[in-house]
Amino acid sequence: MTTIQLTLDEELRLRVDEAVQQQQTTWPEFLREALIHYLERLKVREQERQHREGYQRYPVQKGEFDVWEEEQVWSV
Repeated sequence: MTTIQLTLDEELRLRVDEAVQQQQTTWPEFLREALIHYLERLKVREQERQHREGYQRYPVQKGEFDVWEEEQVWSV
């Protein structure tokens, strides 16, 4: 593990203090989890961007997915 030093404005520090108490965790664990979640959001955003660009380059053609309608099973 690596130790880091961090400067926060007072309002953010108070909000994190409150969240740490509510979640019954520690500052380091809270920050690790927050960073992991943020990095995952960045990854998903990038995947969505690539997906969007792919469909812009190669749009869905009329009837392209019609065959799958017959394969779907709809339960009641």
